[in-house]
Amino acid sequence: MIEFGTPAFWLALLQIIGVNIVLSGDNAVVIALAARSLPPLQQKKAIFWGSSAAVVMRIILTIVAVELLKLPVLKLIGAGLLLWIAVQLLLPEEDGEGEGESVSNMAAAIRTILIADLVMSLDNVIGVAAVAKGSMPLLIIGLAISIPLVIFASTFLLKLMERYPVIITLGAALLGYVAGDMAVTDPLVAVWIEANAAWLHTALPVAGIVIVIGLGKLLAARAEDILIGLGKLLAARAEAEEDEQPLVEIEGDAETPGVGDATMHKLLVPVDGSDASLRAVDRLLILRSWYKEAPEIHLLNVQHVLHKDVSQFVSPEDIKSYYHDEGLKELAAAREKLDSAKVSYRHHVVIGELAAETIAHFAREHGIGQILMCTHGRSAAADLVLGSVARGVLQHTDVPVTLVR
Repeated sequence: MIEFGTPAFWLALLQIIGVNIVLSGDNAVVIALAARSLPPLQQKKAIFWGSSAAVVMRIILTIVAVELLKLPVLKLIGAGLLLWIAVQLLLPEEDGEGEGESVSNMAAAIRTILIADLVMSLDNVIGVAAVAKGSMPLLIIGLAISIPLVIFASTFLLKLMERYPVIITLGAALLGYVAGDMAVTDPLVAVWIEANAAWLHTALPVAGIVIVIGLGKLLAARAEDILIGLGKLLAARAEAEEDEQPLVEIEGDAETPGVGDATMHKLLVPVDGSDASLRAVDRLLILRSWYKEAPEIHLLNVQHVLHKDVSQFVSPEDIKSYYHDEGLKELAAAREKLDSAKVSYRHHVVIGELAAETIAHFAREHGIGQILMCTHGRSAAADLVLGSVARGVLQHTDVPVTLVR
C-alpha cells in the first residue's frame, strides 16, 4: 500500500494523471460530438449530466478493478492487457467508417456519452487501477485531477500529442513499466519473487518498456530509432509509397490535384491555429514581394484521425462536421491576415494520422513547389528531443522547406 504524502505517492499520482491524459483524449471528443446536434442550452445540460454520470461510473469501475486486482492471477492477466494497450498506442489509428447515428434529444445524448465512455475507458480503468496499487486516496485524488483536465482540455491535449508524438511513446512506455510492476506483485508469485528473485522488481518493469517499444515498432513497420531517454525521433518511411491513397479533404476550395496552372509556383503554408504557425503567415506576406510572379498560396490544416471507436457512437455526418469546424477554426486567424492584405489563396482541411506525413503527402498530391512553416520557436536541442512536425516534414518530403522561428 502506498502511504499518503510519500515520494512514491506523488510519483504514482503523476503516473495516474499521465495514464488518463494519454488514454482518454478521444473520450472527451465523443462527449462533445454526442451533444453536437442539440440546441445550445440542451448541449450544456447533456454534456454536464453525461460527463457527471461517466465520471461516477468510471470511479466505481476503477474501485472495483482495484479490489479485483488483489486476487491471484488477475494482476498477471491485467499486465498482459496493459502491454497490449500500450502497443496499440504506437500503431497508426484507423479512421472508422462511421456506424453511429445522429443524436436527436438530450436523453439520447446522455445515453450515448455514458455508453461510449464505458466502452472507451476500460483500458483507462485497468491502467489507473494498476498504478494505484490499492491506495484509495491516491486513486480518488488522481481521478479528481485528471478527469476534469481531460474533459475540458481534450482538444488541446489531442493537438499536443499530435504535435509532439514523443508524448504517446512515453505514455506507452509508462504503461509497459506499470504492466511489469503489476505482474511482479501478483499474489500468486509475489512471495516467491521476494524470497528468490527480488531483482525482478526492477527487471520486469524495464522489460515491459522494452516489449512495448519493440513490439510497437515491429507491428507499425516503421524505421524508428527510439531512445526512451531522448524521446522518439521520427525516421523516414520507406520511399516506395507511390500507391498511397488520396488524402481525405473535408474542406477546401482548390482545384482537383494535378489540374490548374502548372507553371505557377505553388506555396504551401501548414497552419494549426497556434500563434507560432501564424509567424509563417507573417513571413509569407514579406516573402511574397520577392517573387517575380505572385505564387499560388495554399493554407493547409491537418485534423488528427479520431479513435476508431468514436465512429461507433457518433454519425459520419457529425464526425465530418467536427473536422470541418475545427479545421476552419484553426485556419481563421491565418485567413484573416491574408484577406486583410488582399492576398488570394486556397484553403484545405484534411484528415491525417501524422501531421508531418500528411503535409508531405499533400505537397506531392498538389504539386507544391515550396513549403513555408514554423518550428514553434524551440531550440535545436528541444527540437531534437521532441521531434517536431517541421522536423518530420523535412524527413518525408523532397520539396524545399523554409522554416520560420
